Amino acid sequence: MGAVAPVCDFGRQAVDATLPGVDGKQHRVLGSGLNGGLVVAFICNHCPYVKAVIGRIVHDAAELRHQGVGFVAINANDAASHPDDSFDNMKLFAKKHSFGFPYLLDEDQAVARAYGAVCTPDFFGLNGDMRLQYRGRLDASRKEAGIPGLRRDLFEAMVAVARSGEGPREQIASIGCSIKWKSPGR
Repeated sequence: MGAVAPVCDFGRQAVDATLPGVDGKQHRVLGSGLNGGLVVAFICNHCPYVKAVIGRIVHDAAELRHQGVGFVAINANDAASHPDDSFDNMKLFAKKHSFGFPYLLDEDQAVARAYGAVCTPDFFGLNGDMRLQYRGRLDASRKEAGIPGLRRDLFEAMVAVARSGEGPREQIASIGCSIKWKSPGR
């Protein structure tokens, strides 16, 4: 059963952190932002929802860059319980799908908790001031292949954010696999 993200908390200040990337470098989450804003996407390697849309995520991230919007992806899943989401497998996943953006590991899950992330994929669209303006789905496809002409919710919202600093008031929540939280004490 899929987990559903809550609605957007407009204007909430984004959380920054420094996390290791699959490229071997340390990255500031908000350091990926551009003048028009930033998308912080919580994804993972094993989730069927992510696998179904990863090509469109990569494509939209590249197109958003041309609109002045940066993109960063974060994996917060517990790799002990879900080995497919290990750091080594993150490297393979990013290479296989030609990520043009940082893919970061949130091993202690502090960043995911600070954002209130609940599922993969879970998208947080920030304006140039790094304030939340979008918390919704990529598009209507969910786990299925997208049909031609499918409305690109995230892309369209972030183009509007880049132009006006504000996201659309009507947003449809993202749905996906729940984040795999670590057991207390680990």
